Amino acid sequence: MRTWLRNVASIVALSACVGHCAAAEEVKTLLPADAALHKLLGDRARTFALWPESAPDEPRPISAEEVLPSEKKGGTLLAQNVTVPTITLRAPEHATEPTAVFIACPGGGYGSLGFETDGAEIVEWLNKQGIAGIVLKYRVPKRHQGFAMHHHALQDAQRAVGLVRLHAKEWNIDPRRIGIIGFSAGGHLAAALSNNYDERIYKPVDAADEQSCKPDFAALIYPAYLTNPIDSDERDPLLKTDQMTRARTPPTFIAVAQADKFSRGAIAYFRDMTEARVPGELHIYDGGGHGNALRTEPLSEWGTTCARWLKTTLAPKTLPTPPTSK
Repeated sequence: MRTWLRNVASIVALSACVGHCAAAEEVKTLLPADAALHKLLGDRARTFALWPESAPDEPRPISAEEVLPSEKKGGTLLAQNVTVPTITLRAPEHATEPTAVFIACPGGGYGSLGFETDGAEIVEWLNKQGIAGIVLKYRVPKRHQGFAMHHHALQDAQRAVGLVRLHAKEWNIDPRRIGIIGFSAGGHLAAALSNNYDERIYKPVDAADEQSCKPDFAALIYPAYLTNPIDSDERDPLLKTDQMTRARTPPTFIAVAQADKFSRGAIAYFRDMTEARVPGELHIYDGGGHGNALRTEPLSEWGTTCARWLKTTLAPKTLPTPPTSK
């Protein structure tokens, strides 16, 4: 009798743990970058913890998270020393049917995160298209203690897609239309995730890690590090471009300025997509530099072009019509 009671108690405790561990915990006490995002995005923004406990593979403590203005990009805000990754969601206003979503991966050379231009402003743009936007605050700077520069960021990206897919119904998201959009180093991260989703690069922790972390579509905006060295045609092995197929790699939109030193990698990646018959588009602009997302013309025209591409890519499940402004 006692053994039976212990077994029942164990089952109940395990069930409670699974339910708890699989839930996305909404963050109430915001760290500096999350608080800045909420200030930029307003009351509709919601931030969720990415991991139920500590994030994996942390070699040692680093300095506290902080937000600083960039000296190079007109004072745009940068997040530094991220050890507690999160996702911040804002749905389109008045959305009733489940929407598509883009998870935005800000740039910053895997050293910081340009979450204003590559995050908050992207969510604003997405919401105008009737698409939910999520900013992924992934871990930076890169940890040098035996880890590749992308390692912790890719763990966070894999985890984010699984978590969003698990909670899609709750968050009014279509689980079949979860995309990844990345900028600069975030573009490298988005390309890495697009070709590295078969197995998690961390030990699964709950039901979110039982979900597929394959993005349904991707956008790489001025992506960095797609070739290694940068000024060569040697592909980054992480991207597994030799294994690309139409079924394996999601439809991908790429935009870059011609003079950007990373344009060579963007062109090489698109060439591999073309040979593998992966649907997508490459747009090269004659100006706009590297960075600033939607701020600098003519590169900023990618937003209009990508919005058109998305409507085609996501058909026949057409996007919701954005509400008419009064």
